[in-house]
Amino acid sequence: MSAAATAPPIRKADIEAKLRELQGGVSTRARAAETTALRVGIGVAIAIVVVAFLVGRRKGRSRTTIVEIRRI
Repeated sequence: MSAAATAPPIRKADIEAKLRELQGGVSTRARAAETTALRVGIGVAIAIVVVAFLVGRRKGRSRTTIVEIRRI
């Protein structure tokens, strides 16, 4: 006899239980990936702000005019 002939029939409850089991594993991994993505996004945003600050600071120094005032 083949394995298909001796296997018990698949019920609706069996399918639902297996889907719930799979969904639980997927949602756990999704939460972990979401947390990691959030941290990476925050890091990138901070890096962009720091780079923009440093570039602006450098540009400001090169454009600054020094005015010397002397008393007579």
